[in-house]
Amino acid sequence: MSISSIFINWYLQNKRNLPWRHTQNPYNIWVSEIIMQQTRVAQGLDYYHRFLNKFPTLESLANADIEEVLKVWQGLGYYSRARNLHQGAKYVLQQYSGILPANFIDLLKIRGIGEYSASAIASFAFNLPYAVVDGNVNRVISRIYGIYEPINSSHGMKLIRDIALKILDAKQPGINNQAIMEFGAIQCIAVKPDCKICPLKNECHAFIHDKVEILPVKTKNQKIRNRYFYYLVISYHHSIIMQKRVEKDIWEGLYEFPLIETDNPVNIKHILQHDYWFSMFQNSPVTITHQSNEYKHILSHQKIHATFIHILMDILPEQIATQLVIINKKDIEKFPVSKLIENYLTEIQLI
Repeated sequence: MSISSIFINWYLQNKRNLPWRHTQNPYNIWVSEIIMQQTRVAQGLDYYHRFLNKFPTLESLANADIEEVLKVWQGLGYYSRARNLHQGAKYVLQQYSGILPANFIDLLKIRGIGEYSASAIASFAFNLPYAVVDGNVNRVISRIYGIYEPINSSHGMKLIRDIALKILDAKQPGINNQAIMEFGAIQCIAVKPDCKICPLKNECHAFIHDKVEILPVKTKNQKIRNRYFYYLVISYHHSIIMQKRVEKDIWEGLYEFPLIETDNPVNIKHILQHDYWFSMFQNSPVTITHQSNEYKHILSHQKIHATFIHILMDILPEQIATQLVIINKKDIEKFPVSKLIENYLTEIQLI
């Protein structure tokens, strides 16, 4: 029996019942693949339903405002995925009349669709023979075939892709790809897999040579960057002052409180002497009512240290009134924010 047949037979007996496995709608599959990148199934499943309820067709997504898209995505993280999905939908509507192309090369032209996503859409929606390689597939192939090259190196990635394509059942690539991905998610898990019940234990290099905990090999991640955010939570009568992040940085397009960022932790005296503080408030009377403890928020390669400084104002200086966004506290739920800001708004009972 071929290795692809072993994967498929195992899959048919053990697969989870996930909604994107019951459709060949290219748009639904595209949405599922983008949502499930770096996301647990339990969390991603809710977002998948929520997203398709809000944007049931590619055209509805393309015609939506980006803030609507970011609001539905709120809390899922990696917001560039949502922005790319939105821009990609606009491109497909313009170039392909709203129908995703059944062609791998054309799929790669769409913003946010790389080799992984293009392979997934091509095989799951159109049954084209492209191997899908994600973290689960990396782990399964590394262990079975004894790949000691780092899976995040160019050579290691090529080795894995070549093997994945070699063992792919070209007649049923969609189910074959699903099978090996699911095998890695359920059976060949990262830590302490139950190798005794594995149908491939007699062929598995890692099991035979006691290298299960060693493989796959991965080079160390880049150093975590620490960033210190001092948010100015300005209350003005029944409103709160916010701004939209526009830099090519984390949380682009989301709303937040006015912000002073420093290279190191500082005290309130330093904040009061900061150039941004003077440019914001000028000589207007300001009442500081509260300074929060530090909140830590960890991203993939960054750790945010956030402190919230609460301020009351009766009169807004021109800089704030003209450059920032004045939001009625009752309407704040309508604006997309990061998980950090959402959690804090919930804590202070603004949402």
